[in-house]
Amino acid sequence: QVQLVESGGGLVQAGGSLRLSCAASGSTFSNYVMGWFRQAPGKEREFVAKISRSGGSTDYSASVKGRFTISRDNAKNTVYLQMNSLKPEDTAVYYCAATSSPTYAAGDVRSYAYWGQGTQVTVSS
Repeated sequence: QVQLVESGGGLVQAGGSLRLSCAASGSTFSNYVMGWFRQAPGKEREFVAKISRSGGSTDYSASVKGRFTISRDNAKNTVYLQMNSLKPEDTAVYYCAATSSPTYAAGDVRSYAYWGQGTQVTVSS
C-alpha cells in the first residue's frame, strides 16, 4: 500500500500561482500512476491531471490544460501540481491519488485505490 500526504495549498488571488506537493511512502512510488483531483463544495470530485509511472505521459482536464502542470520526482517519491493563472473557480480541496491498476481510466475516481487527505486551495477574485 502507499500513503499519500498533500501540502502546498492556501489562499491566493486570481491570476496567482501555487504549487501542490504529494509525498508518497510505504511502497515503490514508480509502480503507481498518479493523479490529482479536486472537489468544490456541493460538487462531485473531478479529475484534474494524471502522470504516468515514468513521468513521460500526462493528461489534463480541459478546464486546467495550459494553466496547470503535473510532474513527478521518483527519486523523491513526490508528485507535484504547478497551478498558474488561477481562477476563483479553481477553489476546491485538491487530492492526490494513486493507482497500480493496468486497466485504469485516468479521469475515473474509481480507478484510484489510494488517496491523500486533501489540501485546500482558495482563489479570491
